[in-house]
Amino acid sequence: MAARLFDLNIEEVLDNWEVSHALREIISNAFDEQTLSDSDDVLISKDGDGRWSIADFGRGLRIEHFTLNENQEKLATSSGVIGKFGVGLKDALATFHRRGVGVTIASTHGVFTLEQTHKHGFDDITTLHVRYDETATGRPGTSFTFEGVSDAQMEEAKNFFLRFGDEELLERTRYGEVLSGSGGGGRVYISGVFASEEPNFLFSYNVTHLTDAMKKRLNRERLNVGRTTYSDRVKSMLKEATSDVVRSRLADEIRQRTKGPSRDELTWIDIAQVALTHLARTAEVIFVTEQELHRNPHVMDHALRDGLEIVLVTSAEKTKLVQQAEAGGEVTRTFENYVEEFNKSFNYSFVEREQLTQAEREVLALTERLVRLVGVTARQDPRVLVSETMRMTIDDTDGVWDPELAAIVIKRDVLRTRLAYASTLLHEVAHATTGTIDATRAFEAVLTGFLGKTSLAALESTD
Repeated sequence: MAARLFDLNIEEVLDNWEVSHALREIISNAFDEQTLSDSDDVLISKDGDGRWSIADFGRGLRIEHFTLNENQEKLATSSGVIGKFGVGLKDALATFHRRGVGVTIASTHGVFTLEQTHKHGFDDITTLHVRYDETATGRPGTSFTFEGVSDAQMEEAKNFFLRFGDEELLERTRYGEVLSGSGGGGRVYISGVFASEEPNFLFSYNVTHLTDAMKKRLNRERLNVGRTTYSDRVKSMLKEATSDVVRSRLADEIRQRTKGPSRDELTWIDIAQVALTHLARTAEVIFVTEQELHRNPHVMDHALRDGLEIVLVTSAEKTKLVQQAEAGGEVTRTFENYVEEFNKSFNYSFVEREQLTQAEREVLALTERLVRLVGVTARQDPRVLVSETMRMTIDDTDGVWDPELAAIVIKRDVLRTRLAYASTLLHEVAHATTGTIDATRAFEAVLTGFLGKTSLAALESTD
């Protein structure tokens, strides 16, 4: 049977497409056919004469596939296929022709080549046609063979595909796959085909279930796809991810924020909440805002002594954590929660004076003389209580000014020596009489004043 010509009717040529982009479309179609026909793996190879070929083992290309039409079979498939818009093959062929690449297509249903010739009925118009030879080839599927494709161009084309890369699959979700990325950033793939470079992403992502909005936004060239196209799907993947490796990397990134710019995923408040919640679940941390950190150094000091890691959060992130707890979700240790924990951790077991040993009573009897050394009058004398225990969690607190009791509580062990008692008592007297708090300049000023007063009193006693 004689060969027939089929006019491709290509009016608009994608000037920015290179040979690698055209090869990408042929590879995409081959992968789609493999998926739809459940056939053998696609084969990309080079023969001894340097010709590259891309072959699938599906049902074979037909002449009607050269028309511009949405592929209903692909549209009906929820996932696993790449192209659906009916434009990639013609765009690819036009690009090959413009770039001087020869193409021979051998299919179960015949052989197709490209030819520039007159448009039927219009001798003054020349267009690109497909020459179709219907002679059966006896081969399964479809094979594209190229004259003039370099190894570098084929490698660049393969680099568009996830399956040819070295990205490690970290977790598969309903919306797509979270991938390892690289130290220099991440990539976004859509149905396994490269869509965008994301140099400040922590992970790479492969979106496998597209929303209708995504399908509309995907441009014809499928190059430089904007973040707004896939950001919602990336967020959905990370919120659904449950693996330790994904959530731990997010949590580690939260910890590193004070050392430099954060990865872009953590700028999304919902993803920051996922990371913070995981961090709270797996480590002893306290979440504080920068304002809380600077205004409450004494609380931070207590937290550090309790073995907690201080993690800075934004006000918006803290609000999300509070709302999460109020909605019945996981409760994390925020500044207020820690203060409540700290206050509840004190468990006093008071000891009456008559229960003290003679030596302990003698040390306790120094109270009035000690407070007078720092200028405390009889009217200001604080109440002093002795307790066997101080805190339920850890027991490194020797004394505390307890506003609810309006008393200084001293741990009984402190009464073993005059020095230990004097040091602890005057420290707590500073809190009780001035309202200042630990690790502040105001408190240091009070202690400095106490030091001066006791030094002068010591000098006067020796004069």
